[in-house]
Amino acid sequence: MKKIASAALAVAGLSAAVVGLSTPAVASADVKVVLPHLTQTQTLGDGTSVTVARSNERANINPSLGGTPLHRNAWVSASYKVKTSKKVNWIKIQAGYIVGCQVNIGGLNSNGGAGAAQNSATDPSKQSASVSSGGTITIGPGQAVNYTVFDYEKADDFGSQKHDSKIKYSKTDHARLSYTNETMMINGCGGYAQARSVANVSVDTDNGRQVLAFYGRPFSLG
Repeated sequence: MKKIASAALAVAGLSAAVVGLSTPAVASADVKVVLPHLTQTQTLGDGTSVTVARSNERANINPSLGGTPLHRNAWVSASYKVKTSKKVNWIKIQAGYIVGCQVNIGGLNSNGGAGAAQNSATDPSKQSASVSSGGTITIGPGQAVNYTVFDYEKADDFGSQKHDSKIKYSKTDHARLSYTNETMMINGCGGYAQARSVANVSVDTDNGRQVLAFYGRPFSLG
């Protein structure tokens, strides 16, 4: 009986080895990230308060069809509600992400600064690259880029077409914006990659105009 059992185990082991050799590698499973709801308030120079509520933020991350660590895909979703303490001339919302390769993007805060540790790789105002909706993000170690979710064409003052990534709401004290399964394709980062949502909210009042940055929680892209 022991010999028969040993032979059976040997055959089973051989079969498993053959299957392992003949079966193609299975791609890694998708990683689903659910991010917390956030409500943040900032104040303009004239005293007008601006509150941004971010909800339903999530990401679905998987390796791209390239099948190498240099390629990643992410499908991202989020909703924004903007409320001002009084009616303003207009509100503009630019929704997007900061995507970094082997850099710390967690130090950014919602007044647009990151303290003494901030550098050109993590400061959106100093970044040299920007990618609009549907584009491929190509980054290397130590780099970060801005990715904007919306990109639409409109006529400028001379009738020519121009691209804009900001959505405008006129004569109001509130605005809403959402997107679902927006695709980000990331290439070139062989190491740890991160992303972080950012809503740049421009507000125009009778006393002035100001842009405020509201950041979400960082999340790993693998």
